[in-house]
Amino acid sequence: MGIGHYIKDIGRGKDGARALSRAQAADLMGQVLDQQISDLELGAFCIAMRIKGETSEEMAGFLDATHARLNKVPTGQVPTVVLPSYNGARKLPVLTPLLALLLAREGVAVVVHGSATEDKRVCSQAVFSQLGIEALAQVAPAAAGQVQFIPTDVLHAGLDRLLAVRRVVGLRNPGHSLVKLMNPCDSESGPALVVSSYTHPEYLHSMSATFALTGQHALLLRGTEGEPVADARRTPAMDVFKDGQNRRVQDQQEGSLMQVPELPAIDAAATAVYVEHVLQGLLPVPQAIALQVQHILQEVKP
Repeated sequence: MGIGHYIKDIGRGKDGARALSRAQAADLMGQVLDQQISDLELGAFCIAMRIKGETSEEMAGFLDATHARLNKVPTGQVPTVVLPSYNGARKLPVLTPLLALLLAREGVAVVVHGSATEDKRVCSQAVFSQLGIEALAQVAPAAAGQVQFIPTDVLHAGLDRLLAVRRVVGLRNPGHSLVKLMNPCDSESGPALVVSSYTHPEYLHSMSATFALTGQHALLLRGTEGEPVADARRTPAMDVFKDGQNRRVQDQQEGSLMQVPELPAIDAAATAVYVEHVLQGLLPVPQAIALQVQHILQEVKP
């Protein structure tokens, strides 16, 4: 069938483009994920949406199509936290693995999914590998007290293809927002909390609207360079979404910093050593991350 008629609507520029309905967006994304379209159509879709921007209705439709196609992670009623890890580290160490292991230490099942969308950044997968946690080759049930890392292509090959467009055109596309909003866990096996992050203030509003519209259970914060872990230097604001309602659970830290925690070099091996030292009690847990852990536990283990 093709997606040309959708591109005609969304590709008329920032002012002339028309937004898609939730059902139309689901149909479009379904064809993208099923890899039923050409590379030319895929590129046109990505550029058109980059210029137009996504509405919450469109993102909800994209999520509908994605959730219907993912290889789901069974949770077996175990309290589960989902950490999307796609940005990696450029200026600060990627501490998503530290957050994951701190949560697992409290008996929570932690599902981290991601892929390296930029070659010049240190990704969570590299740090996990240094810690002896290798990426799964296929989906496995979540387990209490354990962390699993699932590459995006294991969850869905078509979604991984969509993310890979960035390597060719150099720009983000709806897939990069989609992976931070989606829940790869099987809802019939039990609830899971998605910990999501944004990089720029405008994404706070769009992601909040999508979480509210879809009724997902999520914690949203301005993460470290787009990773779902709080900036170790300063506590960000954190909002919880559930059943279409949201509430602020953590205010942003204001004022000048009196002390900055010592952080490792932006290197997978150095970051892994730092994580091990924090877990062993040789170094303190950064306050911002400790607070984030508390808020997450309150949601999954009330």
